[in-house]
Amino acid sequence: MTGDYGHSFAGELLGTFMLVFFGCSTVAVTVLFSAYTGLFQVAVVWGISVTLAIYATRHLSCAHLNPAVSLAMVIAGRMDVRKLPVYWVAQLTGGFLAGAAVYAIFSPSMAVVEAARHIVRGAPESVLTAMLFGEYYPNPSSPVLCSVSPAGAFAVEALGTFWLVLIIFALTEGCNVGRPSSDVAPILIGLTITVLISIFAPLTMAGFNPARDFGPRLFAFLAGWGKVAIPGPRGGFFTIYILAPLVGGSLASLLFHKLLEPLMRGKHGACSCKDHFSL
Repeated sequence: MTGDYGHSFAGELLGTFMLVFFGCSTVAVTVLFSAYTGLFQVAVVWGISVTLAIYATRHLSCAHLNPAVSLAMVIAGRMDVRKLPVYWVAQLTGGFLAGAAVYAIFSPSMAVVEAARHIVRGAPESVLTAMLFGEYYPNPSSPVLCSVSPAGAFAVEALGTFWLVLIIFALTEGCNVGRPSSDVAPILIGLTITVLISIFAPLTMAGFNPARDFGPRLFAFLAGWGKVAIPGPRGGFFTIYILAPLVGGSLASLLFHKLLEPLMRGKHGACSCKDHFSL
């Protein structure tokens, strides 16, 4: 792999690794050590992780770091469809390697917690440690018992990704005269993730990124969690954590590209640039 494709692959793999490693490590220290005592604290660290990953890798790729964002960019004509497999493979590989790194660091502590709570890895109760990697609905760590149907979880993941992608387009589209500078946009994208996690995490753990979920989830499946990881205690991981973000992001792309962007062009003239980077 050479040239532009090689740069794109390297950037997406490294950036996705960074955000998944930092984010999943945040979940790990919360579950294993109670390092964070509130959802907002976890959400802020996730948001910072996204911001850092974008700043670190946007010189290599467009820093999508999310298959749903990459698909949205193709739909809007911002990226050549021929690049999509390169982005997707790099993102999923980065997520898988991040899951492996999290396991390597926190495995001894996971074993202690599992022994203390008489958790057999691969049994239904091992979702407590499996959630260090993938996401589940309703959130196993939620202090309030709640019921989330598969349809409801699908709607949450699709809606969260819809808002994420829509805001990304608004922040990075040249014809939006209210957009921030490209130096500031990654911070606002990170804050968007913070807001979305703060709202939706009690329901579905707030994935909004198939690479963030499936990469480390696949590692957990291979590392002994088995059916607890895939398909999960309630099943539906593919439709809820992979398909739903792709649908939500695609709808946001269509809305912006077909409706909002033409309105902006009509009022302010031709777009001056098409910069894009994101989660």
